[in-house]
Amino acid sequence: MSEGTFGNPKIVQEELDILLIGGGMACCGAAYEMMRWAEAVKAETGTELKIKLVDKAAMDRSGAVAQGLSAINTYIGTEQDPADYTRMVSNDLMGITRDDLAYDLGRNVDDSVHLFEEWGLPIWKTDADGVRHDGADSIKEGLPLLKDGGKPVRSGKWQIMINGESYKWIVAEAAKKALGLSRIEERIFIVHLINDKNDPNRIAGAAGFSVRDNTIHIYKAKAVLLAAGGCVNLFRPRSVGEGQGRAWYPVWNAGSTYAMAAEAGAEMTMMENRFVPARFKDGYGPVGAWFLLFKAKAVNAYGEDYMVKNKEMLNDYPPYGQAAVPASCLRNHLMLKEMKDGHGPIYMDTVTAMAKLKDTLSPKEVKHLEAEAWEDFLDMCIGQCGIWVGENIEPEKKMSELMPTEPYLLGSHSGCCGIWVSGPEDLGAPTDEEHEDKGKIPAHLPKGWNWGYRSMTTVKGLFTAGDGVGASGHKFSSGSHTEGRLASKAMVKYALDNKDWKPEFDETPEQIAETIYKPVRNFLQHKDYTTAIDINPHYITPKMLQMRLQKIMDEYVAGVATYYNTNDKMLAVAEEKLEMLKEDSGKMRAKDLHELLRAWENYHRILTAEAHMKHIQFREESRYPGFYYRTDKNFVDEKNWHCFVNSVYDKKSKKWNCFKRKHVDLVDKSKLFKPATPH
Repeated sequence: MSEGTFGNPKIVQEELDILLIGGGMACCGAAYEMMRWAEAVKAETGTELKIKLVDKAAMDRSGAVAQGLSAINTYIGTEQDPADYTRMVSNDLMGITRDDLAYDLGRNVDDSVHLFEEWGLPIWKTDADGVRHDGADSIKEGLPLLKDGGKPVRSGKWQIMINGESYKWIVAEAAKKALGLSRIEERIFIVHLINDKNDPNRIAGAAGFSVRDNTIHIYKAKAVLLAAGGCVNLFRPRSVGEGQGRAWYPVWNAGSTYAMAAEAGAEMTMMENRFVPARFKDGYGPVGAWFLLFKAKAVNAYGEDYMVKNKEMLNDYPPYGQAAVPASCLRNHLMLKEMKDGHGPIYMDTVTAMAKLKDTLSPKEVKHLEAEAWEDFLDMCIGQCGIWVGENIEPEKKMSELMPTEPYLLGSHSGCCGIWVSGPEDLGAPTDEEHEDKGKIPAHLPKGWNWGYRSMTTVKGLFTAGDGVGASGHKFSSGSHTEGRLASKAMVKYALDNKDWKPEFDETPEQIAETIYKPVRNFLQHKDYTTAIDINPHYITPKMLQMRLQKIMDEYVAGVATYYNTNDKMLAVAEEKLEMLKEDSGKMRAKDLHELLRAWENYHRILTAEAHMKHIQFREESRYPGFYYRTDKNFVDEKNWHCFVNSVYDKKSKKWNCFKRKHVDLVDKSKLFKPATPH
């Protein structure tokens, strides 16, 4: 077939055993680990698995770690154990998490961190005299590696400091070396999963398009890893005008993981959960190092520590308010009280923090930490440096404003929305519940928590990791990498167990191509109807449609416009407006490949937005005060809603079915909490 044109794309088809979708930490972990097992299989049986990784961008700077990072947020070490980690995850997400998934990750995550150091990531260390050294000095001083007993510099109970401006580059290099460049295709945006013709609950492949030339790529595969990140720009951002692209979470995360999984029929979980990080105002700069490493406090405009001032508000949310570290949403809840009462702006008291450090550290160490204060942003959020410079802010002399951001949907940070997956087979204790299908589900896990392959969704052959795995937050970068590794081992086993199965698509290549290029057709068919290219009764630009989506979510589904408040009536309005928007999305245009990418990102965002709205509507309580409030159900209802909210989407009827799944604690949580103090 000849090279494609914009209106007539070339169709390229390929048959694989395993397809990896995404180039972030999860897929890098999967790529590295998978080849170890694939090569062992080849050596033992002579069977060579056909494996390919397809990335929307470029692996070196793909995913949430793209710009860099100054800390690894999940490292267990010798001070804690996986059960402690599991308890922390549960507490921070208000008690509704999968202990089996969190514990499994906790017992494996350190191995990934040790690999990062082996591959060249500089990690801060503390020497025998208690002196802290950054990554470069640690290497120069010959301090032991973590795996050999080296003591990391902890900025918090679970966090360790790194020199991470090249973090993703280092991890991607290892993945590329393991896979081999012939198994990697970059700049191809996978937008559509394909079910099997003979088994609708089985994955048969995926399709997407090149963002560099007019080519549609269709892959048949026995097993697919969908790990394309979470979702940003679902809600109207606080930044407007030329700064509208500024957000905390990377703007290329468009809900593709959630939308494609849902359309394929996968069971979703906790899609009502969202993360509303409190970050440095306007630049969205990270606050973790300031809170944890520099021991700074956040205060209101009058210098009051609102966490102390409003601490009795935590008693409204037992037992989570009585934890040693209150959940992230509850910390927001206390901050929002100050803002609503007119006691803003909220500040990070960098001045006091830096002054106190001078009392305990040498001038050299203080100078080093001042440099780290800037490097924290240069690694992760360079725009914040621009704001500090532009506003004449020296952190040791002038405080900086904090502000809660617009909401984000994710499963690897302080959030737990995502896809319901099969857990490990060797965890948990027997439950009182009798299993109807004994022999199929391990008796040590609750019914419906395991169906044979770690990280597989309820759609056969479809796996996920990182932001895709629901009900299991606080994975961060190291945990996402680990989860990719856990999934990859199961995928190799699945591919071998099904080596004689031949996928058959339930759509033809021509139908797939027409679906993917529909926005292009809309443009080419109607572009000459008007003299102004962006104004046309027959199509809408992706940018205009995204503004409509963000306005709906912001005003009716608990965005910044309403101080994160919504209710049953507002959700009903959102439901109606999203239904119309979903219909109008079929009229999106694409005048070039960049707009085609934007159009498909919007398709995915709309479906993700609908899932989020439906779950909030279904859960009749405010499980995450500070992240969102159902003002008509403004309480945490432990009796009726201490459960998972799950859903399944029917792509034919385009309807959602939400339902409860029983929550079971596998790890004792009682040691987290102290008795509530009376008001």
